[in-house]
Amino acid sequence: MRGEKTFSSFLPLIISLSFFIFISQTNATNYPINIWPKPTTFNWPSPNSILLSPNFTISHPDHRYLTPAVNRYRNLILSEHHRPILTPSINLTSSTPLHNLIISISDVTSPLSHGVNESYTLSTPSSSAAAAYITAATVWGAMRGLETFSQLVYGKNPIRVAGGVYIHDQPIFMHRGVLLDTSRNFYGVDDLLRLIKAMSMNKLNVFHWHITDSHSFPLVVPSEPKLAGKGAYGNDMMYSRADVQKIVEFGLEYGVRVLPEIDMPAHTGSWAEAYPEIITCANKFWWPAGNSPSLAAEPGTGQLNPLIPKTYEVAKNVIHDTIVMFPDSLFHGGADEINSACWNTDPTIQKFVASNGTLSQLLEKFINNTLPEILSFNRTVVYWEDVILSANVKVNPSLLSPENVIMQTWNNGPNNTKQLVTSGYQVIVSSADYYYLDCGHGSFVGNDSRYDQPPGTDQGNGGSWCGPFKTWETIYNYDITYGLTDKEAQLVIGGEVALWSEQADSTVMDSRIWPRASAMAETLWSGNRDETGMKRYAEATDRLNEWRYRMVSRGIGAEPIQPLWCLKNPGMCNTVHSFTS
Repeated sequence: MRGEKTFSSFLPLIISLSFFIFISQTNATNYPINIWPKPTTFNWPSPNSILLSPNFTISHPDHRYLTPAVNRYRNLILSEHHRPILTPSINLTSSTPLHNLIISISDVTSPLSHGVNESYTLSTPSSSAAAAYITAATVWGAMRGLETFSQLVYGKNPIRVAGGVYIHDQPIFMHRGVLLDTSRNFYGVDDLLRLIKAMSMNKLNVFHWHITDSHSFPLVVPSEPKLAGKGAYGNDMMYSRADVQKIVEFGLEYGVRVLPEIDMPAHTGSWAEAYPEIITCANKFWWPAGNSPSLAAEPGTGQLNPLIPKTYEVAKNVIHDTIVMFPDSLFHGGADEINSACWNTDPTIQKFVASNGTLSQLLEKFINNTLPEILSFNRTVVYWEDVILSANVKVNPSLLSPENVIMQTWNNGPNNTKQLVTSGYQVIVSSADYYYLDCGHGSFVGNDSRYDQPPGTDQGNGGSWCGPFKTWETIYNYDITYGLTDKEAQLVIGGEVALWSEQADSTVMDSRIWPRASAMAETLWSGNRDETGMKRYAEATDRLNEWRYRMVSRGIGAEPIQPLWCLKNPGMCNTVHSFTS
């Protein structure tokens, strides 16, 4: 969900409020090599390094997705030649190189699915006489262990690896994602693959693909080809079935699920290019002059008409074909930001309302016709919170059983999270106050008089409805279970940062997302507090700085968080003064 504001079937593996605030782990603050995200347990009693053999091998069970991951990581480990900004001050303990990493997996058949076990243990020998080991419950945990091992390797001629390390690691939250909107601006397939690659580096596991919206319909739906044929920005700005398969398969090789979102019944103006008869207020000016209400949260109008039978024929075809293309057990149905004025422009809806019908009843009609269709494919449905929390148009929560519906929250911070878990729903947190990566870049609306004010005028949030810009520290310090009881916190399954694309495309994707998404990745993996319960953002700064440089060397255009001087002079760019609001 997004826009200019006009103005239970699964439980987390290990989640409680107290666990999020306090993780039992060895303090790695002063270690010469660190892992991002920080593991839940990191023991390195006598820091040293050992050589890595140029003939280094990885022994592993054969698996459709693990095998390419092993080949990829072996190549990375031998060719990356990472040079830390500060050379680790550790001794080389043996001239005999490490030749082998042995991976053991207890369940090689477990699919990449919602709630899959991602735990692993990793050990490296103090000397090179023995092998290194990764033991994991599943293939997907082994992939997380491979990423960790790759970050213990550094140098060139010779390549070294941290010796005598023991790590036991598992995420606090099962759902750790990035949302990308590909409707407002188009992103090529290679951009999406690069995003998935970076997510895997950061142990994020869900790519929430907000595919369609009012602005364009880039997904080729086989049974409804006119939707993309007329609703995409162009023939070279579509995602074919082969493209989707490539993205989904790539995700599996990197341990990242792809969660599709087809936002409806609002945010569907692009459908009108193919089916104008099922869309209300399509292609109208979004906010008429005078006292007329806006017809959409932002430019780009149009909502499906729940009173037209053709609406359900098309919507069900879209649902069916999307689910066939995306094997994930979750399907996101949107259901956010219903605009009353848009629906009220339609004569059939005007007649319905005149006969004592309500717009909330219209939304209920739409949900009652489409939710069973999604459930019939054995999917759990994700909706934006608006569907039951909107002040204007919402459904009765009794229509949406927590057994098969997950809610995603974006408004009102911890308060809405509290409302949703109190109602028994599992919740994905994407608070616009903390996790919206597009905020702080001003308004994209033209002819905006807010930018024509006398010098000295308070510029407020600079025209950005969700400003200011969300810094990595803002993201890092947010506790997504804030204000919840331990029992309520168990229903928070994780979070997602979101990049809405009014002012973003492939040219800025990397820098808008990284390394701020890395900040969320660590807090959802191992928390944002040290072993004493104190927030650890101060010590995280140098670690994130170093990690950002490593991501850049791996082809991810992450933006800098400080001058390079700060990393070369640890602690010198911190402040010792306490700031209050």
